Amino acid sequence: MRSSRILNLVLFALLALQMPKPAAAYEVYYKEQFYRLFHSHYIQYPDDAIENIYWLERAKNANFCNPLYALSKIEDKRQWERYRHLFDMHLNLKLIEQHLRLGSQYDKRVAYFYNAPWKRENLESLKIAESAYKTALTYWAETKDLAQKAMRMRFVPLEDASFWIDEAFRIDSGELDYADIIADELKRLEKVRTDFEKMDKTTY
Repeated sequence: MRSSRILNLVLFALLALQMPKPAAAYEVYYKEQFYRLFHSHYIQYPDDAIENIYWLERAKNANFCNPLYALSKIEDKRQWERYRHLFDMHLNLKLIEQHLRLGSQYDKRVAYFYNAPWKRENLESLKIAESAYKTALTYWAETKDLAQKAMRMRFVPLEDASFWIDEAFRIDSGELDYADIIADELKRLEKVRTDFEKMDKTTY
């Protein structure tokens, strides 16, 4: 009996030694570090968007790391300047996208007549969606400005930044215009709100 207990203790000790040790925590200081904490979800819930907005805002307000550790190869000051414009532009775009995703979670795209019993709740939900859409719009002017600055340096090559450069091109050329997109969303939302406000409990 005693030998069995000893054997069990030895086996437990051996298993404990083989278990992976938790990674040591490290401090997060720089834009690039905070950006790596941002993540996309196939199905995104409000809490996911809020978490992403938190990390992206931290990245937006943080300092850049040393160019040696940038997300693109940096060889001179011109590349470093363009990299910073593109990175900040991309952060702004992601903040716009996340606020739009958050708003879409609360948006009632159609005021169906059978939703009349929950008129108050639906109007409150629309208010949250509207706030998220309007917040998204606050990032757009800076995003356009950064894209234009980056495109004025179009002949400065940057490895590993082609996706950001494509984003800058689409913004600078007018192909991507979140001001128009958000304006359309707010106009539609206002119509849905009006339809809900006209409802009463006898509607259905």
